[in-house]
Amino acid sequence: MRKLRTHELNRLDPVRYKQAEKVPLVVVLDHVRSSNNVGSIFRTCDALLVHSIRLCGITATPPNKDIHKTALNAEKWVDWHYVADTVEAVAALKADGFTVLAVEQTDHSILLPDFNPTGDEKLALIFGNEVKGVQQKVIDECDGAIEIPQYGTKHSFNVAVSAGIVLWDIVGKIKKRPG
Repeated sequence: MRKLRTHELNRLDPVRYKQAEKVPLVVVLDHVRSSNNVGSIFRTCDALLVHSIRLCGITATPPNKDIHKTALNAEKWVDWHYVADTVEAVAALKADGFTVLAVEQTDHSILLPDFNPTGDEKLALIFGNEVKGVQQKVIDECDGAIEIPQYGTKHSFNVAVSAGIVLWDIVGKIKKRPG
């Protein structure tokens, strides 16, 4: 076994990335305070061809040296928009036909392994602040919630880790869907 070199990976260049068909999935960051987490989520969205990102509230926006440090240029070609109020971002996404789900532990959340996207629905996933999670007023506007099962003493993952887990799982389910 030999580790592949970068040129052997057949990755898209930025021009082909911009032209590639994206997964009908929008990531919404609700007051994420760490620019490094934001950069990591940009990088994950790039790797999985996620449609776009909405950066809300105190969430940092590019250009930002800490976002760049972890995004490794993904912030330059992943589409993103800043929206000051997350509730307004949710309303706009719903008006555009998106099903909006919080990634949060709620009394009615669906466990990630049990969540299966159906049809050609457009999904928006909201990831919350590192300490407080997704704001309750934002959850109140969502169509539902997805929860990552956890088995240890901690009750949460880092937001960038959560995004990686959830996006990888859901994109995989969408890509396996017929049609």
